[in-house]
Amino acid sequence: MRRDLHEANRLSWNEATKAHNSHKGDQAAFFRAGGSTLFPEELELLGDVAGLSLLHLQCNSGQDSLSLARLGAQVTGVDISDEAIAFAARLSADSGLPARFERSDLFDWFEAARSDGRRFERVFTSYGTICWLSDLKPWARGIADMLAPGGRFAMVEFHPFALVFDPKWTPRHDYFAEGAIPEPDGVGDYVAASGETLALDAYHSGIEDFRNPNPAFEFCWGLGQVVSALVEAGLRIEQLKEYPYANGWAGFEAMRDLGQGRLAPPDNMPRIPLMYGLAATKPA
Repeated sequence: MRRDLHEANRLSWNEATKAHNSHKGDQAAFFRAGGSTLFPEELELLGDVAGLSLLHLQCNSGQDSLSLARLGAQVTGVDISDEAIAFAARLSADSGLPARFERSDLFDWFEAARSDGRRFERVFTSYGTICWLSDLKPWARGIADMLAPGGRFAMVEFHPFALVFDPKWTPRHDYFAEGAIPEPDGVGDYVAASGETLALDAYHSGIEDFRNPNPAFEFCWGLGQVVSALVEAGLRIEQLKEYPYANGWAGFEAMRDLGQGRLAPPDNMPRIPLMYGLAATKPA
């Protein structure tokens, strides 16, 4: 477990989060008007959340957290970024959607939550989260410990096979890479790169030509490693799905817009998995 690298990532995310939110306009107005940032895949895997306690891991600036609160969940969001959690708390107050937000390194948060005996009926994470974690086993154990008996964990994540390719669809990266992968340019402005698919009601220019002054460190986790960690932690995998598109993220050139925020490889490429989702339960 590399908390020192997590700390570097905290600093990088603090800067990137400012750029990301600068492109999204009046987010409180978006939510007051009934807006949601959730995709059908998350909702299907989570099931009905009305009236349930829900823990949102690596919640970023809280947009998905508040979308889940709108559905009736009692939401607690956790993220390492000071900027993200402060923004999420303001957005909750300004939008009138109640949720609790807590800033912490996720592994430190798990330790404290265990000591306090906290439990949740749903645990959720999505999109570009686990690549920032230096160890999957304590992640999976933390999820299992936070779930109440019979509770459900759901996640949607970008497929590790897709991350083998560089932005020009050239195989470049090792699927089985081990250890930290330095990102000297830090967390980038993927919202600007993806345009309207991640910008809520409309794209706003905001901070242009963003350059992150703080480097970051990523980690590669294959699909087998994710499933194995959850199973070893005592969870039962109920669903594992792969999708030939990515929700919101235009990470590669010439991606086709399928509508509803779904982006796929260009027509001259065979379909490949760009995203996967899974649901697991804790035995009652």
